[in-house]
Amino acid sequence: MRTMPIARTSRSSLLALAVLAVVAVESAADEKPANTKVNVLKPDYGISRTFSIVAVDPETGVCGAAVASKYPAVGKVVPYVRVGVGAFCTQHWHNPAWGEKALDLLAAGHGSEAVLGILLKDDARRDKRQLAIIDMKGRAANRNPSNADSSGIYWGAMSGRFYACQGNTLTGRNVVVAMAKAYEETEGSLADRLMAALIAADCEGGDHRGRLGAGIRIAKTGVDGYWLELQVEKSDDAVVDLLKKYAESKHPAKGKWRVGQLPFKQPCLKKKIVKPQPAK
Repeated sequence: MRTMPIARTSRSSLLALAVLAVVAVESAADEKPANTKVNVLKPDYGISRTFSIVAVDPETGVCGAAVASKYPAVGKVVPYVRVGVGAFCTQHWHNPAWGEKALDLLAAGHGSEAVLGILLKDDARRDKRQLAIIDMKGRAANRNPSNADSSGIYWGAMSGRFYACQGNTLTGRNVVVAMAKAYEETEGSLADRLMAALIAADCEGGDHRGRLGAGIRIAKTGVDGYWLELQVEKSDDAVVDLLKKYAESKHPAKGKWRVGQLPFKQPCLKKKIVKPQPAK
């Protein structure tokens, strides 16, 4: 096979190849027996510790997911959405192969809880997974890790009317609470409310290691594929950079949420930086 010289490869292409390599390593590790020693990349880059939200609007036929993490290009390997089906997130020890599989099971008529049960039934790393799924009727289910890695510090989840939010490696409980509150109280479209939830979590400290990547994916009845997709693959302030892209967009998925409009304004006057505390 002919190898392309690095000098002719774009920076974005190299990043994409790096992400694919990480996914390949993770997926290959998942296929090995539990007692087989596997060489994996350093945790910060091989495991998508993160915070995310999935949501649907049954009336408009819109579903979506948003995510942020220190894991680069996280928006391409954690959230999965499908028109007329729902949304799914796989994180902490994520398994990208489960993205489309989960939505296939949901489309086939399995309930949200049943889908998670099927995925985890014979999984040797079930206690390392954090999952969230929601169907177009708003039936949501979460699965938190019971054996998160030491850097996980705090993990948790909340669900409410037509949404579910979750995270690990968080600075504390307030991150998930702020995410849920923002989604419930923001006036605007589903995309507006997902972005508001992500921003609220970020302002509360979010991932205690920082945010390198962030992304949002939206699907709508009558539109093939993603109706809206925005990604920040690598940034020192990925959530804010994602908001900038969102504010600059004139996409019809946007509503009247002021923070998501131009002129752009910093959403957090001062981000909370606190020493992470373990869950009790």
